[in-house]
Amino acid sequence: MAASAFPKIKKIRYEGPQSKNPLSFKYYNEDEVIKGKTMKEHLRFSVVYWHTFRNALCDPFGVGTAIRPWDDGTDSVKNAQTRARVAFEFIEKLGAPYYAFHDRDVAPEAKSLSKTNQNLDAVVKVLKAEQERTGINLLWGTACLFAHPRYMHGAATSCNADVFAYAGAQVKKALEVTKELKGEGYVFWGGREGYTTLLNTNLKREMDHLGQFLHMAVDYKKKIGFKGQFYIEPKPKEPTKHQYDSDVAACLNFLREYNLMDHFKLNVETNHATLAGHTMHHELEVASAAGALGSIDANTGDLMLGWDTDQFPTDVYLTAHCMLTILKDGGIAPGGVNFDAKVRRESFEPIDLFHGHIVGMDAFARGLRVAAAIRADGRLADFVEKRYSSWDEGIGAKIESGEVSFQDLENYILKKGKTAKNESGRQELLEGLINEFI
Repeated sequence: MAASAFPKIKKIRYEGPQSKNPLSFKYYNEDEVIKGKTMKEHLRFSVVYWHTFRNALCDPFGVGTAIRPWDDGTDSVKNAQTRARVAFEFIEKLGAPYYAFHDRDVAPEAKSLSKTNQNLDAVVKVLKAEQERTGINLLWGTACLFAHPRYMHGAATSCNADVFAYAGAQVKKALEVTKELKGEGYVFWGGREGYTTLLNTNLKREMDHLGQFLHMAVDYKKKIGFKGQFYIEPKPKEPTKHQYDSDVAACLNFLREYNLMDHFKLNVETNHATLAGHTMHHELEVASAAGALGSIDANTGDLMLGWDTDQFPTDVYLTAHCMLTILKDGGIAPGGVNFDAKVRRESFEPIDLFHGHIVGMDAFARGLRVAAAIRADGRLADFVEKRYSSWDEGIGAKIESGEVSFQDLENYILKKGKTAKNESGRQELLEGLINEFI
């Protein structure tokens, strides 16, 4: 095995809340059992390849600051293979059970598709060997259909049919690779599937093409026997002005319109929810209500900044709200808590990669404990159940069962004379209840 990229860092261990060791978990104890599952089973943490191992930490106003001693600065296959081994050393020392990647994250693009596929195969051999060596698994794979200039007008929604064809060929290979690596899912994120101006856009045609593209993916998934879950990841904007997968509700509407609901669930991201004008709690609840909550990208944005900052999650209120929905939904598997997050530009040393993930994992571990305690306490669920009790019998039960018409409702109110008294929603009381557990 090659020399260690992190020689001074040992495997990160749980040391408890009293520990002052920055390279330890204060709350994430992977073997701790909560509601019948270990923390590791509940949270299914995943490290993303793109932000953690490919992000140079540049921004629109400055070049990258990241110090990555293992990277020789070339776009060679050899360097990509070295990077893959470093990635697994990092993930193994961190103690995360999963990782996720785009095809172009792990292997360089060449001048032809055939050579690009050869490059990918060469790196996949290393990924496969490292998975077998460490026991770390692939949570999901995906294809990068947004970075190359060919995708300037979109991929599946491009005005150029050849670009659509190239994107299909790229997804075909990415699906094959994900299956080979025993990935538990595959994500479609429409980075440029949208528009900048409607003046040059045939919106109906583009959305029809996107529907066709996803049906082709479903067909190929069946053909090769890939059993993993398909996901769509909502995002309202960036890099386009408007993306067709703008939020959970829009994605669900799209899936229903194009008869794809049986084949997809949603991979929901906190920062994307913020950009859509929603909370993560809202997006998770909408997905859950439709039976479509599949996985989450765990990060956060800065509310003072209007773009996708992809920071590590540190807010226990955020993680508790996430875990309340996930526990209510019965768990996140085969999805996971995927850290689509990057360290700040000023946090440029390799050790900062550990600090970012440790704080995120601890925040979700605390959120899990809080959510489990709230559910065990029962007062929140009891309040909600009581609030809707008028629907459990009488006219409410008849409405829900479809037994009544507008005429029946008129007759009911005329006979009753007035509606039952409304009761307080007690928002402040319930917010205080949450505070009891944090």
